[in-house]
Amino acid sequence: MMLQDTPITTTALKVSPSSEAEMIQAVKDAQEAFGILKEKTKEEIAEFLDTIAYEILALGDDLIAVAMEESNLPSARLTAERGRTMNQLKMFASVVREGSWVDAVIDLPDPNRSPLPKPDLRKMSRPIGPVVVFGASNFPLAFSTAGGDTASALASGNPVIVKAHEGHLKTDQLVSKAIERAIEKCDFPKGTFTSLVGKDFSLAQSLIMQDEVKAVAFTGSYFGGKAIYDMVQKRTEPIPVFAEMGSTNPVLLLPKELEINAQSWAEKLAQSINLGAGQFCTNPGLILAVQTPVVEQFLESLEAEFKKNIPNTMLNEKISKHYTKGREALLSNEEVELITDSDQSATELQGQPSLAKVDGKSFVNNKALKEEVFGPLSLIVLCENEEELKEVINSLEGQLTATIIGTEEDIKINTDAIILLESRVGRLIFNGVPTGVEVGYAMQHGGPFPSTTDSRFTSVGMDALKRFVRPVCYQDSPEAFLPKALQLSNPLNIWQKVDGKLKKN
Repeated sequence: MMLQDTPITTTALKVSPSSEAEMIQAVKDAQEAFGILKEKTKEEIAEFLDTIAYEILALGDDLIAVAMEESNLPSARLTAERGRTMNQLKMFASVVREGSWVDAVIDLPDPNRSPLPKPDLRKMSRPIGPVVVFGASNFPLAFSTAGGDTASALASGNPVIVKAHEGHLKTDQLVSKAIERAIEKCDFPKGTFTSLVGKDFSLAQSLIMQDEVKAVAFTGSYFGGKAIYDMVQKRTEPIPVFAEMGSTNPVLLLPKELEINAQSWAEKLAQSINLGAGQFCTNPGLILAVQTPVVEQFLESLEAEFKKNIPNTMLNEKISKHYTKGREALLSNEEVELITDSDQSATELQGQPSLAKVDGKSFVNNKALKEEVFGPLSLIVLCENEEELKEVINSLEGQLTATIIGTEEDIKINTDAIILLESRVGRLIFNGVPTGVEVGYAMQHGGPFPSTTDSRFTSVGMDALKRFVRPVCYQDSPEAFLPKALQLSNPLNIWQKVDGKLKKN
């Protein structure tokens, strides 16, 4: 695979709002492209995804420099994020090449069955049509223009229209140019990918209401995701909205583990809470524990470690102001006590790392204390006993993650509480920190509402492409009309479930 010969430079970037006419044309182009994409071979789609990854790499230092300028994120973080973006594309390419993701199922006929003959039934997943992707503020590469939503939608044979995030429009333009070059090199239709810029929410609103759009992917705030979800329900044909909308990611501290490794966990949690200025959807914003002398000693260690945290610059002024407002609102509750801030004062655009605490009863009775504060803050909920701890867990809304810090004995003793946590989350983490989401086959990055709008799906990992397909059953179809994935001769050499048993040539 050859890299781009002439990298795009920042001087070529021209960011201007997209018009209504441009939006309508993008939707029309996407619909036309869909008819071609859904018939592309798995090798053609895989090669296209690989080419996008190489074209992103070919952007070189320009991409990192522009993203740094727009997001206030450091070079090392963005370089790693670029690697993740490319790896996602390559991993989806490998899934497409293998081909079994289509879930081919064949029930062979039995014309002699009594009292009625058994028909020939064959089912597989098929792409659904144009997908609208909203870029995320906190991941200008991995969750935006060519991020996991776009990669998974393209991998499953759907065209993508990106609504670029206003926080990194030049970064979007650079990555969009890379995708467009991949479209040209692979001879894919023009409407395979389009990026649109909206100066306000009106363009996005009009876009998601277009009849040709068949799904929406969003990563951001609860208010933004819920607004999109509610709008889509008013369409003549409602469509799925896969919105990730935030989470407080509770951490359950259990006593025997703290007796052994209190200092180590204090260091890890203090670092995790302030990682990236707390601007991760998996930031540990809630810590749960039964109040004991061991927990009190641990909190002293956590306070000491937390003071060492250095305030970091947040993504932009809007997010910085929102964090400051949310922090002040939380601390204004008379039941909440500020334990400590960082020893260093935050300057303009920086998030002040903060640690607060509240008793279990107050937490249960105050809905406002359960809301996410997007930034480097964590609220410790101290319960009188195990029963109050269960009440606290029962009061939680849906979360992306929950973390259990405990020994095997701790876990056995607190099984009931952990089972309650499981019902609230998409991912249970044992003896780790929630910040950091592995891109793999078994990852689940999605939880019960309001963390996401549909807890059955993930926005990270290889199963993310299942959001953008629908099952189609072919009954007594002529062999010539059947997709290759459903032909009994199995020309694609994929896994098929034939009469309930997995088989492969």
